[in-house]
Amino acid sequence: MSPDRENLEARLRDILPSAHLEVMPLPDAPELRLLLLAEDYPRQVLNRQEMWAVMDSPLYWIFCWASGQVLARYILDHPEQVAGKRVLDFGCGSGVVAVAAAMAGAREVVACDIDPLAIAATQFNAQLNDVSLVLAEDYFDVQDDIDLIIVADVLYDRENFPWLERFVARAPHVLIADSRVKNFDHPPYRAIDRRQSCTIPDLDESAEFRDVRIYQAIR
Repeated sequence: MSPDRENLEARLRDILPSAHLEVMPLPDAPELRLLLLAEDYPRQVLNRQEMWAVMDSPLYWIFCWASGQVLARYILDHPEQVAGKRVLDFGCGSGVVAVAAAMAGAREVVACDIDPLAIAATQFNAQLNDVSLVLAEDYFDVQDDIDLIIVADVLYDRENFPWLERFVARAPHVLIADSRVKNFDHPPYRAIDRRQSCTIPDLDESAEFRDVRIYQAIR
């Protein structure tokens, strides 16, 4: 086991002692593999200590969320969206969409997340898929022009909505995948695709959270 994976495994066990990670292909994008929470993850009710640990460190990077899988698939199916472009993946989590963009021919992909563990997981997953990414923990530290911003599953909190305007102010092209927001009405964003998917490992989410829509803004 590589030192990078050992560190991620150790940090996971600090929070969920009986859980572990596993490299797995994605059902909707089998050409892409990620290090994710193993399917046999503990499903019992968390004790108080585990609950507080999860709240302090949410571990978003151990899942490939449905919206991330859908946006990765969309980019792999439409490489012209990223080919030759400098792309920024905002809130990269496991790095699934950033990796897909690099695989699809982006000139450079900047993967950005405020969680250092998400950055470490993204770096591991980039190496796993033989692509190179630029890593950033602060969106505002990313310099120079961005051609395209890609975003998956960050609108679950309405406090994140102001980012919609920041994205179109920063880049001429934005792609957002989301399954949480209903009645999405934020011009200049418009729906361009809609697909069914699920989070990996499967969290047995309700049907509404498996219904993923992709929105595009072009300035």
